[in-house]
Amino acid sequence: MSQSIDQWTLKTIRYDKSMMNWLEERRYEWIPLAADAIARIIDGFSVLVLTDDEHEWFCRYVVTSLNKPNKNRPFIPVYDLKRAFPATQFVNTNQDVEFLFDMLSISFEERFFIWYIGRSTSRYVKIAKRSDDSFLWIMDEDMQNNFTLKSYDDLLDVKLIQLFRLFDKSIDAAIFGEIDLAI
Repeated sequence: MSQSIDQWTLKTIRYDKSMMNWLEERRYEWIPLAADAIARIIDGFSVLVLTDDEHEWFCRYVVTSLNKPNKNRPFIPVYDLKRAFPATQFVNTNQDVEFLFDMLSISFEERFFIWYIGRSTSRYVKIAKRSDDSFLWIMDEDMQNNFTLKSYDDLLDVKLIQLFRLFDKSIDAAIFGEIDLAI
């Protein structure tokens, strides 16, 4: 019998020694965004990770960690957008963004979403905000459908890893039928 994603998330945050109480306080912001992204992953969508330049290390971490062989789950189609399409750095205008999305729609048969992690001032934000389906972790900007983080937070890197850990565990729970993604 599966449990609600809310119950499962609360239990996971409280009993996983690597989590901090800040996640418990913000879980109601987190759950709808994560549940939506996980549902799309379960439905076979590809994940295109995009970060600002400062957080490229986190992009590499996400892309390599989601499909470690010891996970004992199906591989997840996750890609570093900047590595897959190096010209992403030259996407500046709205027309450039539309051309990029046209190409991505053809390449991924419209079954993809952008997962953006980075500052609100990055040139890549325009790409991330193009679609309402993007999984957004935009720093220093409060907006709907965004899990806001503060770029000046001394614990930012730790929080990114904790969020990823929770997200990864949530994917496992969804794949193996332990949680119901309906909110």
